[in-house]
Amino acid sequence: MELKKDIVGLGLESSCDETSASVVLNGKRILSNIIKSQIDLHREYFGVVPEIASRAHLEVINKIIKIALREAGVKFSGLKYVAATARPGLVGSLLIALQSAKAVSYSLRIPLIAVNHLEAHLYAPFLEGIEPVYPFMGLLVSGGNTNLYIVRGIGDMELLGRTADDAAGEAFDKVAKYLNLGYPGGPIIEKLASQSKTKKKLFPKILADSTDFRFSYSGLKTAVVNYIKKNPNADKAGIVYSFQERALEILARKVYKAARQYNIKDIVIAGGVAANGRLRVMLHEAKAEDERLIIPSPVLCTDNAAMVAGIACKYFYADITDDLNVDAQPRV
Repeated sequence: MELKKDIVGLGLESSCDETSASVVLNGKRILSNIIKSQIDLHREYFGVVPEIASRAHLEVINKIIKIALREAGVKFSGLKYVAATARPGLVGSLLIALQSAKAVSYSLRIPLIAVNHLEAHLYAPFLEGIEPVYPFMGLLVSGGNTNLYIVRGIGDMELLGRTADDAAGEAFDKVAKYLNLGYPGGPIIEKLASQSKTKKKLFPKILADSTDFRFSYSGLKTAVVNYIKKNPNADKAGIVYSFQERALEILARKVYKAARQYNIKDIVIAGGVAANGRLRVMLHEAKAEDERLIIPSPVLCTDNAAMVAGIACKYFYADITDDLNVDAQPRV
């Protein structure tokens, strides 16, 4: 493969419980994307344990970098830049990818780019040959974030609304834990909900009368708990079906309300919860004919380094890089 005239970048991701390294060509073509999940390490705790996560990242990061380079057919000397997620996330976890990227940058004397994890998620469609038209509406929905943005360009995102309490994915995990279904909650609830025979709406819509773009999941979570206490023998499939319908309905309702209010036609849905099949159906059913709904493949919805290397290439082209003293930030 002839790469001499091309821009090859290495991206690293360790913001939560996936360790990932990826090599991307010209910010668009994925040459490798290695992801090591920690789900088995955290399953017994029904959530991510920060100390366990950071240690696990440290144990595998070097090996994953080597595999990513080998699979891409690229040597360290062929890299033009190195990027890592620097914000937001678990600070101990963030430091593993960021410090590794600093070491690569320093030793090879190539630019370092510290990436906003949230912006990287919304860049994922570009890696599959789909280029949203700016400005586009971006809904980022995951275990740690439920945010709605107008994305006007690289580094230019206006926050319209975020969750006032739990993120959507976090609510799925908590309900699954309360029902003793297992971890992570999202895939388990989605599968069990599909088996429900009753299809009843047991819980009210979230923020049904709100006129802004806030999200909230604490009330729905409490409604589920109270219902189970009053109905201890209720069918779990029916409960999670109703929970999932309400948890996802607000996402579709808010993103389309925002898109139509601002007259934006391209709508990008990203983050781990975007892999949910029922959400995808809801979004397609609510879409107007002149709107374009863009959702990355499931592997690019979850945390991965390809999106980090991809968005970083845009910063590289713009000559926007970071010093070696850039620090990890748990919040944006």
